Amino acid sequence: MNYGLFMMPSHPPERSIYDAHQWDLDYLVLADELGYDEAWIGEHFTSPWEPIPSPDIMIAQALMRTKRIKLAPGAHLLPFHHPAELAHRVAYLDHIAQGRFMFGVGASGLPTDWAMFDVDGANNQHREMMEESLEIILKIWENKGPFEYKGKFWNVEVPDTMYGTLKFFLTPFQQPHPPIGVASLSYKSPSLIMAGEKGFIPLTLAFNPDFIRSHWEAVEEGAQRSGKTPSRKDWRLCRDVYVADTDQEARDAAVNGMTGRVWRDYLLPLFREFDLMPIFKHDPEVPDDAVNIDYLADHMWLVGSPETVANKIRTLYNDVGGFGYIITMVFDQLENQEGWEKSTRLLAEDVIPRLADLVPE
Repeated sequence: MNYGLFMMPSHPPERSIYDAHQWDLDYLVLADELGYDEAWIGEHFTSPWEPIPSPDIMIAQALMRTKRIKLAPGAHLLPFHHPAELAHRVAYLDHIAQGRFMFGVGASGLPTDWAMFDVDGANNQHREMMEESLEIILKIWENKGPFEYKGKFWNVEVPDTMYGTLKFFLTPFQQPHPPIGVASLSYKSPSLIMAGEKGFIPLTLAFNPDFIRSHWEAVEEGAQRSGKTPSRKDWRLCRDVYVADTDQEARDAAVNGMTGRVWRDYLLPLFREFDLMPIFKHDPEVPDDAVNIDYLADHMWLVGSPETVANKIRTLYNDVGGFGYIITMVFDQLENQEGWEKSTRLLAEDVIPRLADLVPE
């Protein structure tokens, strides 16, 4: 079982941008020291609870302070970037990372982000834009000479050499490109169908088992289209995790700390507005208003002692048919920094070793 982090990055709205950024960098250093395999760093533009619009800036700084952990945007929201410009930025960062970079991509799910960039997400334009952008980026990286691309959303031309020296040259360090991960939040996600078809890494926000299983079904459906054989070893599942010496201590810290606050004040109200409450329920008969912080702690979060959390991960693994990475949701825990750092250590040193026998195909 591999393990990593998903940093939205999430911070309370009263935290300054500078302090939030420094907290994230310091936490990445700790994760690196503890042997975490990877960290995915999100990108949003219109959420005060997710105030980092440039994960590549954070990654560039974190590379200078860490030694082994792999870092990735999780994800660059492709509808909001010109693909030719992003292809160059990503390739450049891949050279700086020297093999410690992955390229996470997504279509975006916030209507306010869509509005800011004039993207018609309600009619799936964001998904179309993501697929076209990724096609352009990969074609640029192939570096097979001049070409012209006339798309629905972007026109791109890679010119022939001009004036003797001016030409396209910046391909990625990792060949043919860095590993590509695809994030998604929808049931049987079309984005993950595309990931399966292309052989990309699937990233799942892990809610109830039926929702999670639908994501692997999407990957397999896409893989059948192209004749690929996806491996569950590549599948990343992201869940809230809090580990303490006892079950009660872990529950109290999660429910009454920043994990509880983020879900209470930001995430649950947002999911309610998006009519996504069914993805949380262990039983479809559970009323929407019963899905509260205590419900999440009981049925969704991986909280407890090291033994309890290991057992919960094992149960999740068996319920969905196996996965290769457990990815921990990271919230700014400055008000209980000592407890959160202890949780981070316990997961690495006491929980993950208990799961060494879990090796998916």
